[in-house]
Parts: sequence; structure tokens; C-alpha cells
Amino acid sequence: MKSSMTSAATGRIGSRMPVNRTFERELAQLESMSGKVPDEAGIERLHAALGKENNYLVAKAARLVADQSLVGLLPEVLVAFNRFFEDAVKSDPQCWAKNALAKALVKLECQDADVYLRGLRHHQEEPVWGGQSDTAGALRATCTHALVACDGLNDSELLNILLEPFVDLDKTVRMEAARAFGQVGGESASLLLKLRILLRKEDDEVLGACFSALLGLDNGDTAGSIRLVADFLDDGEEAAAEAAFALAETHEPAALAALKTRRLKGADPWFTSVLDNAIALTRLAEGMEFLLGMIEKDPRQAASALDAISRVHQSDEVRARVTAAVIASKSERVLLAFHQYFPEIVEDEKSD
Repeated sequence: MKSSMTSAATGRIGSRMPVNRTFERELAQLESMSGKVPDEAGIERLHAALGKENNYLVAKAARLVADQSLVGLLPEVLVAFNRFFEDAVKSDPQCWAKNALAKALVKLECQDADVYLRGLRHHQEEPVWGGQSDTAGALRATCTHALVACDGLNDSELLNILLEPFVDLDKTVRMEAARAFGQVGGESASLLLKLRILLRKEDDEVLGACFSALLGLDNGDTAGSIRLVADFLDDGEEAAAEAAFALAETHEPAALAALKTRRLKGADPWFTSVLDNAIALTRLAEGMEFLLGMIEKDPRQAASALDAISRVHQSDEVRARVTAAVIASKSERVLLAFHQYFPEIVEDEKSD
């Protein structure tokens, strides 16, 4: 009896071990291809890997296909992508395969809207401690953005589709929807973004995506969009920071004016630093003059201004102007901050 039990156990182990060894060997083969243009044998290996049941192996193969832009494998990627929607929780836990395959489809410039619509509308509830969790958020986000480049959809149809992810429970999906609206452009996209912003009931990161998308639109109302986003500079916390950096990205004088006005009202040290960094990031001459004036005339604010300039501007001309402003301040406090944020200038002076 003992002998037969041992034999049965050995049989069970024997049936698993080759599978494990096979997985490890196939994974090692795929990992050895990273960063290399595959030869004919490598292409065949990727072809075979994309047809495997193991979602981790398929995800690895999909990333390699995307990295090398292997357009010839697009049909196999499409087949694999569709396959993992069947019994999805069991066949592709955590959406590892579908996520990698969707990114590969984008990289290979697949423009079939129906493919991405399937991913956009997929929800995958998986068991977690205390309940269930949707693991398909990243997939929906990828497919949302991919739809913008698809054939066969006019702007009106695309905007209607994007309304779905714009109210998704996953904030990453909503962020991608906002960015997609910005890429579609036009008056309708502008109005939808403005409405979302005006509701003031959104996660800060999503608001930031809406700010950037709206300010990036060429909708003939740049001044109005800047005023709308600038209103959030008084909200405090992360929403105000998102607004500040979105304004900086425009490099518009009106955006700089809004940042300077808010800066002169005063703020806590953290938001003061945010505003100074945003002013520097506008890369406008007026912004540099404003920060240099802070260094020269207000020792209490100089450290933040020096920090902001050091992060953005590295030219010898700027460093010379900063040095002159520090000297003009006649402040030991400013000099100490200067040593902290521009140590290379101090070292150069010592070596001279």
C-alpha cells in the first residue's frame, strides 16, 4: 500500500515538474531576448509564446514584441488579446496578458476601434481580502487613449465613446479620458472638460489632467481657459498645485501673470515652493525677473526662488544673474541658501 501511494505521489509530482521546468525554460529564453532584435528562431519563439495559456509568458512575449515593434506578429497579438477575454479571471488574473497585449497593439499601430472598445468596456472583478476588486483599470486606460488614433470614428462618435471612461470609477481611466479629449480637440471637447472642472468634485490628479488638456486646446479661448484654471490656485493643497503646473506648461504670459498674482498674496512654504517652481517652468523672461527680484529684495522668500531657478535654468548667464542678485541682497540668509542650491558656483569661486 505504501509502495502504491509513493508511486501515485511520484506520478503526481512527475506530472507537475516537467510543466514547471518547461515554464522556467521558456521564461528564461524570453528574458534572454530582452533588448535584442530577434532572429528567425526568436520570431518563432515569440510566435509560440503568444499562443501559450500562461498569461505571464504571454505578457512577457507581448512586451518583447512591442519593444522591437515586430509588426509581422500583429495577427498573433490580436488573437492572443481576444483569447484572454474568455473566462478572464481564470485565464488572465490581474490582466497581465491583456495589459501587455493592448500596449503591444498600440505600439504596432493597430487602428481597429472594435479591438480597443472591447478593452475599454471590460471589467474584471477578482477576489481580494474582504470582497472583490476590478483589476482591469489599466487595460481600460490604455484602450481609452488608443481609440483616438483609430480609423472609422469621427470626432462626434469618439467623444460619445469617451464619455464612458470619463466617468469610470478608476481615476487612471478618467485621466486618460481627459487626455483623449484634449487630443480630439474642438469646441465640444473643450465644453466637456470645462464642465468636469467646474463641478469641482474630482480627484486632484484627474483635475490636473483636465487642466492640461483644456489649456492645450487651440479653441480660441486661451484667456478664458487660463482664468478658469487659475481660479483653482486659491483652493489649496494638491488641486492648486495641479493648476499651477498646468498653467506653467502653457508658457503664456497670462498664465505667468496669474501665478505671480497668487504668489504675491502669500502662501505656506510648500505652496510657495510650488508657485516658484511653476513660475520658473514657464521659462518666460518676466518669470525669471520676478524670481530674481525675490532673491534680491526679500530674504525670507529667497531660498524658494533659488531652489526653483536651480531646477530649471542651468546656463552660465542665468547663474551670473543669480550671483549678482545674491550679492545685491546683502543678506547672510540669502547667501547660505545660495550655497545650498548653487554649490558648484561656490566651489568654482574657491578654486579661483
